[in-house]
Amino acid sequence: MKRAVTQKTTSTRKVVIMCHLIKGERRTSELKKLMPNITQKMLTQQLRELEADGVIIRTVYEQVPPKVVYSLSDYGWSLQPILDAMCAWGGGAYRTDGRRSDFLKKRKDSTS
Repeated sequence: MKRAVTQKTTSTRKVVIMCHLIKGERRTSELKKLMPNITQKMLTQQLRELEADGVIIRTVYEQVPPKVVYSLSDYGWSLQPILDAMCAWGGGAYRTDGRRSDFLKKRKDSTS
């Protein structure tokens, strides 16, 4: 089980996406605004992988223009305690846009 969770959430961007989805469902454009340093291509790829892994649900509303919303699946919600810890840790290590914070930069510099 640990290995499966690790393999499905190894990307920092995936963890950041899941942390945003804990707060509620989001449209792709909302996630893009929350993560300005991710390209549209990378965001789409990460969302597709999370959906394929069963971690998130993609809901398409038949309207004009089409509306697509992402939310955590039951499996994704089962990861909430882990995500809460990672999101809390991420406050000191990674910013919500997925970039390293000064904390990690200083640590990296001090170990060099």
